[in-house]
Amino acid sequence: MHEPVIACLDMEGVLTPEIWINVAEKTGIAELRLTTRDIPDYDVLMKKRLGILDQHKLTLADIQEVIGTLKPLDGAVEFVNWLRERCQVIVLSDTFYEFAAPLMRQFGYPALFCNRLEMDETGRIRNYHLRQRNQKRQAVVALKSLYFKTVAIGDAYNDTPMLLEADLGIFFRPPDKIITEFPQIPVTRNYGEVKAQLQKTGWLAP
Repeated sequence: MHEPVIACLDMEGVLTPEIWINVAEKTGIAELRLTTRDIPDYDVLMKKRLGILDQHKLTLADIQEVIGTLKPLDGAVEFVNWLRERCQVIVLSDTFYEFAAPLMRQFGYPALFCNRLEMDETGRIRNYHLRQRNQKRQAVVALKSLYFKTVAIGDAYNDTPMLLEADLGIFFRPPDKIITEFPQIPVTRNYGEVKAQLQKTGWLAP
């Protein structure tokens, strides 16, 4: 008899559009297009982002306005619903609770583990606070200690620790350079291919 299965899904790039890329397009600030697909060190990336926001006097409300226009990736809601019928699902993301709520509403509010922002009295973002360092991998480690079979799906550098730690890690539409660096992780390009990888294991119902 198999242990129960729990799926750990990245949010941006796997279920939803990249928030910062959309903010870049809305504001015309090209530097905000950089994500963890480009810069592996999350602290370096976030400090760069916060500096840009401060320089341009952008507030949390400005970013939330952009997020409010975003929709899940085509087929993402249906995929999550399919998965939730077969196992438990957690969204493990390096985004922030202050960003994610409108997007998670569209998925029926699955469990979400992410980070927090710190704002000043004017609504400007002054700092960010990690829930836990290397939280994606640490969550998978904890779930395995509870005797769950773990599946992880991600697309960027910051996902690779959890993909490598999980019983099954799957890339979803990653950049070619990441595929080259991590050839041991299977690559999928659509949700049908993800389902096929999952069903190969025999851990989930058809």
